[in-house]
Amino acid sequence: MIKNAPFRYSDFEYVAIQYGSRDSMLNSYNSATQDYQYLNRENEIVKKKLKLTSDDLLFLHRKAMEMGFWNVEDDMTTPRTDSIKERVVPRYILEFKYKEKGKTVTMDADYPGNQKMMDAAKTTIETVLERINIANAR
Repeated sequence: MIKNAPFRYSDFEYVAIQYGSRDSMLNSYNSATQDYQYLNRENEIVKKKLKLTSDDLLFLHRKAMEMGFWNVEDDMTTPRTDSIKERVVPRYILEFKYKEKGKTVTMDADYPGNQKMMDAAKTTIETVLERINIANAR
């Protein structure tokens, strides 16, 4: 089953994530460049190099597969109306890139769509952020 999966780990190139409010995506990580940028508690942007191990990347690939990340919608954003424009809603952009294809999902935290898809995307995003935090603590 894994050999015939649409995305094989042997073809894996990188995982990238950006998150923040929709007008300022200040937090980001890219495993290919190892560039990690985040806003700390003092509202300062911290930039550093952060390496995820091959075990971390394999774990993330398998978690995405397990959660059905490949089947979620690419655009899981909520249109902003005048009444909710002032609310700051977190936005996440998660990308898994492979040699010949990739998957990029843009998700707002308040997305009202299919709950199963929302849960799959949310769990995958949380897992990526958790692995980044673990690597940062090493």
